[in-house]
Amino acid sequence: MLEHLILGTYTKKTSRGIYQLTLDTAKKKLIDASPLIDEDNPTYLCASGQTILYTVTKDNRRGGIAGYKKQADGTYVLINKVLADGAPPCYVSLDTNRQLLYAANYHKGTTTVYKIDKDGSIQLSDEVSHSGNGPHENQQSAHAHYADLTPDKRLAVCDLGIDQIVTYDVTPQGTLTEVAHYDAEPGTGPRHLVFHPNGHYAYLFGELSSTLIVLRYHQETGEFSELQTISTIPSTHQTHNGGAAIRISDDGKFLYASNRGHNSIIVCEVLEDGKQIKEIQHISTEGDFPRDFALDPSNHFLIVANQNTDNLTLFERDSLSGRLTLIEKDVLVPECVCVTFIK
Repeated sequence: MLEHLILGTYTKKTSRGIYQLTLDTAKKKLIDASPLIDEDNPTYLCASGQTILYTVTKDNRRGGIAGYKKQADGTYVLINKVLADGAPPCYVSLDTNRQLLYAANYHKGTTTVYKIDKDGSIQLSDEVSHSGNGPHENQQSAHAHYADLTPDKRLAVCDLGIDQIVTYDVTPQGTLTEVAHYDAEPGTGPRHLVFHPNGHYAYLFGELSSTLIVLRYHQETGEFSELQTISTIPSTHQTHNGGAAIRISDDGKFLYASNRGHNSIIVCEVLEDGKQIKEIQHISTEGDFPRDFALDPSNHFLIVANQNTDNLTLFERDSLSGRLTLIEKDVLVPECVCVTFIK
């Protein structure tokens, strides 16, 4: 079977923008990596079905979101862009039911909501700002790093700069109202979040602390409460590490997170229906700075993007044990920082 991916990159060196790639699950190979869309710093992407994708974008000193539509010949054409002065967002996600798009902006400390029209074009709906700071040198101000839906269709925003997860109610028109916030340990640097399939537990990755935090999610209030914290790096690792991406298997039995610096994936078994995790494997990503990775739709494979070494690494995943086995490591995609399957 052939699974299709789109890849986001920085364009500081040789990358041209958005790339495409195919996973041949029968041959266990990554094939046909090639440029797809010329775009400036498309560092995070999301797909709407088979034909529309949205990407963060940069245009000189302005940043924002661009939408593209796939044509019959496989090429993509621009639908529209919505730009604002300043740095581009770092995260974008889709709300299919309400036809909204959410973007988190690290440099501005803002979360922006866009309304999606019938033709796929977007227009600004709402924007909220955070304020504050933290004890780490990278926490001089608010840094929204993730904005995505909770199981009960609220919006959760991870703010690395102020050590918070902020929960918002969302109207059908895309207006945000804060309903709760969770305070992480100072210096944690909340980066990304995933939820257990049962909807009652979440797993927060602290970029600055290199920790995974198990949280109870209270759907009646939108609040989070802490249950467990573990390190994602061995105690013997003394040099810099930054937490990056986090994923959970569809069955909710295994959790995966990438370490930039230690250059590894940590694999954890999920216990007690989600309320506890246990480390079972550390495996090298066979490259430097694994900023993002993704499980394929079957959950039998995991693909890692190593930003600084311009390579993708393919692992096979044992669905019973959760453990990863290296398949290949020399697939070239320059400055790759986002891995997204087209489903």
